[in-house]
Amino acid sequence: MAAVDMSLVARSEAAAHHLMKRKNWAQREPGVIVVFAIVGAVAILLLALFIQKRINQRKAARL
Repeated sequence: MAAVDMSLVARSEAAAHHLMKRKNWAQREPGVIVVFAIVGAVAILLLALFIQKRINQRKAARL
């Protein structure tokens, strides 16, 4: 039977502990998240308006 390398187990436990003790950045900075959400919504709206304008132009060109 092959021997188990305990250094890998210890390393993965240390990594898991490091991940668990991290703080939640989004919870500490709610203003930044709100700004990202607003900018994203505006970008999606502008993209949708641009696509709608192009579709209407193609429909008008066909008629």
